[in-house]
Amino acid sequence: MGAESMQVKVDEFLPLRDVVFNTLRKAILTGELKPGERLMELHLANRLGVSRTPIREAIRKLELEGLVTMLPRRGAEVAQITEKSLKDVLEVRRALDALCAELACGRITEAEEAKLAAACEKFAQATKTKDATVIAMADVALHDIIVAATGNQRLVQLVNNLAEQMYRYRFEYIKDESQHERLIEEHRMIYESIVKKDRAAAAEAARIHIDNQEKSIMRQIQLDNRQDSIKR
Repeated sequence: MGAESMQVKVDEFLPLRDVVFNTLRKAILTGELKPGERLMELHLANRLGVSRTPIREAIRKLELEGLVTMLPRRGAEVAQITEKSLKDVLEVRRALDALCAELACGRITEAEEAKLAAACEKFAQATKTKDATVIAMADVALHDIIVAATGNQRLVQLVNNLAEQMYRYRFEYIKDESQHERLIEEHRMIYESIVKKDRAAAAEAARIHIDNQEKSIMRQIQLDNRQDSIKR
């Protein structure tokens, strides 16, 4: 099972059920627990060193979030990444990213411009590690600078609310090493447009960035579906 490296990180401020929920949620979002993987209460309880009760409660909450599916005679399993769920999340993300890039053009400070340039370089260096977790963290850090540069706290809140759902799709994209050079170039285009204060170009670059992500993940979903059909 993909949960071999999962560990419960004790937090004195959180009940155990919440710690277990956060642990399983992170494992799903990062792909450690893979789409279609069964979530067996006893196995997870043994793995994480807890009783079955917090596992059961966590699975129930994950089902409400759409990250877990309950199937007759199979029980709980990690929800598949579907074309519909992908489109729903990225439609919202595309609009928010374009707005963030546009607003950042008029509001970004010199210090933030320097941080964004450094983040672009850090992302490029991260791709050389071939470690999807490291690359994803560098990608998140880069986009967080743009979001913060808008100075709009409500917008920051909206993006943060979507961020964890988005992470699952971002991770799938980043695992495709053939896309890394394209990602580096897209980040450069977004950065240069913002520095030039070209609102239209920045918004368009942000939209292209998400469009390419959707196409890449869609191809992977369709490939997985074909492989599943062959197995059957």
